[in-house]
Amino acid sequence: MKEKKDPSGDMLPTDKNIRHLISALADPSIDIRRKAVSTLGEIGTPAIEPLIGALASAQGADHRWYIAITLSKIKKPAIMPLVAAMAENTDREFRRYAAAALGEMGDPAVEPLIVAMATDDRELRGFLSLALCRIGKPAVDPLTRRLSDENEIIRSCSALTLWQMGETGLYPMVEKIQEEMDT
Repeated sequence: MKEKKDPSGDMLPTDKNIRHLISALADPSIDIRRKAVSTLGEIGTPAIEPLIGALASAQGADHRWYIAITLSKIKKPAIMPLVAAMAENTDREFRRYAAAALGEMGDPAVEPLIVAMATDDRELRGFLSLALCRIGKPAVDPLTRRLSDENEIIRSCSALTLWQMGETGLYPMVEKIQEEMDT
């Protein structure tokens, strides 16, 4: 069977190759794991769903961590599928590592994480908040703006997340409250 090629002539990754690379994320050799992270990150979108599935079934913290890091390397295309998977999969370890991956994605993940906080799932909101805390400063302004959101859950989650950020989030939150009191 011939390998498929994209219009540029590059080989397209097969499901078999992606699965092999995902299993390499658990290899005892750190060099093999790093190479698998890099290659899967370059593959990008086709690797997202298999990686999310692997994260759900991974055995051991190291394997989960390498899967999370790989998802974070894919960045923006992985954000919404990962948030959706967190809503569906209530396993705390899955959510913890998915939140870590989202937190490593930085600025592009901020708005989708804040919007996802509108859920009735309190535990999920906590994990989304942890991801925003991990992002840190880039999340402060968007969270501060949401202190006036019409959605009560988003307002509350924004305030709690800024509170959890400590000094980074508290000062902007206090300034926003002062501004609103002055007007």
